Amino acid sequence: MMTGTKFFPGLAVICGLAAAVFAATGVEADSTRPPNIIWIMADDLGYADLGCFGQQRIRTPHLDRMAAEGMKLTSFYAGATVCAPSRCVLMTGLHTGHAYIRGNREIRPMGQWPLPDSTVTVAELLQSAGYSTGLIGKWGLGGPDSVGIPNNQGFDYFFGYLCQRHAHNYYPEFLFRNSDRIFLEGNVVDNERLDGAGYAEGRVHYSHDIFASEALRFVEKNQDRPFFLYHALTIPHANNEGGRRGMEVPDLGEYADLDWPEPQKGHAAMISRMDRDIGRLLDLLRELEIDKQTLVIFTSDNGPHREGGNDPDFNDSNGLLKGIKRDLYEGGIRVPTIAWWPGTIEPGSASSHIAYFGDLMATAAELAGIRAPDGLDSVSFLPTLTGKGLQRSHPYLYWEFYSQAHRQAVRQGDWKAIRRRDGKVELYHLGNDPGEQNDISDSDPEKVRAMVRLMDEAHEPSEFWKMDIAGSEP
Repeated sequence: MMTGTKFFPGLAVICGLAAAVFAATGVEADSTRPPNIIWIMADDLGYADLGCFGQQRIRTPHLDRMAAEGMKLTSFYAGATVCAPSRCVLMTGLHTGHAYIRGNREIRPMGQWPLPDSTVTVAELLQSAGYSTGLIGKWGLGGPDSVGIPNNQGFDYFFGYLCQRHAHNYYPEFLFRNSDRIFLEGNVVDNERLDGAGYAEGRVHYSHDIFASEALRFVEKNQDRPFFLYHALTIPHANNEGGRRGMEVPDLGEYADLDWPEPQKGHAAMISRMDRDIGRLLDLLRELEIDKQTLVIFTSDNGPHREGGNDPDFNDSNGLLKGIKRDLYEGGIRVPTIAWWPGTIEPGSASSHIAYFGDLMATAAELAGIRAPDGLDSVSFLPTLTGKGLQRSHPYLYWEFYSQAHRQAVRQGDWKAIRRRDGKVELYHLGNDPGEQNDISDSDPEKVRAMVRLMDEAHEPSEFWKMDIAGSEP
């Protein structure tokens, strides 16, 4: 993890460097204004929960149109298989082998394990390049009064949930605007939790709808300058405290009269509601005539959940992929991803380039015309988006997890290995077996050894995160 003084490239060279970047990549842009960047991230959305990624019964017309007008990234991965570490990877460009936050650890009574003050986030990088930076939605990387709050980590403006447990509740008693609690009159949670989590009895203000409006206001306010909007949605995460009532949504819409279990109606209605509001955001970019100056990326923080009564198999949330949230199989970490940038990205295109959340840092730096910090696990995928320039590849991608059976995973080209808590290593060839149905570890022990060496290379021991694997470190 990077420590000490925060690193920011020399700002005097930004404009000239940006011009060179755009010339090299073929991006048509005013060299004095780098493009806006919007990162929209769903919460627990499965790889096949969108029509454009194979969903048959949940309607997502606006995201399907986004894909038709942009590019599907079909081998794009989350930073982790659960919330907080995935978001840490996204913000820092460091994989979970040496990221500071590698699991959903909490500090009671309120909030997540915070990012250290010395952390350099992608928001700080873009802030140093003159971007207006905003986070609307769920943070999960530091609770109130900690060094990890968004305003200490590069965001000029924050509105939403600090604590991921708080974010379970779609009808919260309060949200945060920057460091201030904003109380939502009529939302009542009948418990004594300090973190705001629970199941509301008074249900007036639905947080997702507030976030959708806040995102529109942020874009309108910052339309005349470069901006970075991190729109971290909570849909379709369950309110875990609600049990089978956990798929909270104001109405079931077109799914209300279907002969489906109530949680599945709620899950589908949440996704369609999200789709509607992303359509509103893309429409606003067109209306403001800044669509050609704006890269929008849509994705999910990890695979689908089995919480709040939801059954990810009911609507085939993962398609051919194996596993869900908390697994290191493809279904837990490969996420549906769409990139949209009219006039720059070829409409209706698709790419199987292997990339992940940590690559946002290098990509954003290249777009802004500045250097990313050294020592990251981040490769710009801008050449893939533009079709210009040489696209570098990672030597491998790596993940760690600290509960369930899986502990480590690595992907190198078409090869994928998973090391379990009991020390057993599973080996798959994703080119032949994308659903990870055929473990070939017994037939290729040499490849297993090579993949284990990569895992050992990628893992940096941490006093906070102990890799509990049979035969490994204590």
